[in-house]
Amino acid sequence: MKTTGVIRKLDELGRITLPIELRRSLNLDVKDALEITVQDDCIILKKAANTDIFTGGTEDLVEYEGKKVSKASILALAKLAGLKLAE
Repeated sequence: MKTTGVIRKLDELGRITLPIELRRSLNLDVKDALEITVQDDCIILKKAANTDIFTGGTEDLVEYEGKKVSKASILALAKLAGLKLAE
């Protein structure tokens, strides 16, 4: 793991600010989603991938209510709901 040498303190709500240089180098923009994982004693932040919320797939995604859903999942949900769709 590579260290940046940057040290930041948590505020009273547990927040930190990522330095602009780091955000630029990782192509992070305002309101980008970050995935938070823990490995041993490390907290890992990773830019969240655009994936289907049901299957994790990345093809034919549409956004609905701020969530990504694939067309295949939409069709599967429609069939599950008993709807007949003409394709």
